[in-house]
Amino acid sequence: MPRPIQGLAIAICLLALASLFVGVSDLSVMRLIAGDWSSREELVFFASRLPRTIALLIAGAGMAVSGVLMQMLARNRFVEPSTTGTTDAAGLGMLCALLVYPDMPVFGKMVFAGVFGLGGMMLFLTILSRVPLRSAVMVPLIGLILGGIISSVTTFIAYRFDLLQSMGAWSNGDFSAVLRGRYELLWVAFALLVLAYLTADRFTVLGLGEAIATNLGLDFRVILYTGLVIVSLVSASVIVTAGSLPFVGLIVPNIVSMVMGDRLRQSLPWIALSGGVLVLACDLLGRLVIAPFEIPVGSVLGVLGSLFFIGMLIGKRQRLG
Repeated sequence: MPRPIQGLAIAICLLALASLFVGVSDLSVMRLIAGDWSSREELVFFASRLPRTIALLIAGAGMAVSGVLMQMLARNRFVEPSTTGTTDAAGLGMLCALLVYPDMPVFGKMVFAGVFGLGGMMLFLTILSRVPLRSAVMVPLIGLILGGIISSVTTFIAYRFDLLQSMGAWSNGDFSAVLRGRYELLWVAFALLVLAYLTADRFTVLGLGEAIATNLGLDFRVILYTGLVIVSLVSASVIVTAGSLPFVGLIVPNIVSMVMGDRLRQSLPWIALSGGVLVLACDLLGRLVIAPFEIPVGSVLGVLGSLFFIGMLIGKRQRLG
């Protein structure tokens, strides 16, 4: 295993260990080693802390990989699910699921959110194909405008049916309510990440454009729709479980590409591990800043991601100037 990967793995282990023992309920490491935990401590550890840590790792890896796949599909460094209307469309799907069948199983809600997220991405790519783009910066701006429109429609429907409070539960990532029995859907996202790695070389070729990919013998549409399905279902599983995690797919792939380049077979493990590190670190920061209260990890990521996005835009302008 290369040293940088080892460094990321060590960082994940340390952050995961901190995540397991940081919180309102005190858990003693020494008593754990001695095997002298009470039934209450065991319940907190196995029913809350461990599921939360696993969920943070999978969600972070999933959103980071979804971001790099979106960048390959749109051939633009500035896009990711939260800047293309995907997460907003998935949220609309969640709302429709609540309206159609309030007691729908969690898997059904994920399918609803995934279908709507897929529709949002296809609408975004259709708009891109019809709008003359003079600058790469226009691509995420179009996505943000589309996301704003979808979010406004969702808010209006939620207001009419008195579901604004339910809507807030998935509009901002918060893992404080993740418990055993309420995070297992994320293993679907993990399986999709494995699929993304197995097809990584095809996505790398796809990023070169339709003409080149077709000349190299790639079935462009099959790989395109495979990528769209992976991104939509991963985003949906994360939203259904804990809510939206903005900008993870923007921050991580762009930083990793500076070091590893654009070959996904080589960089995808870095991206997945780095996404887990970022979300774990932001969640711990949210737990510690105003302890014993928490700041949702989505709010922390929103602040960091906005600053990073602005920095990318300024850097792009300076390079062009």
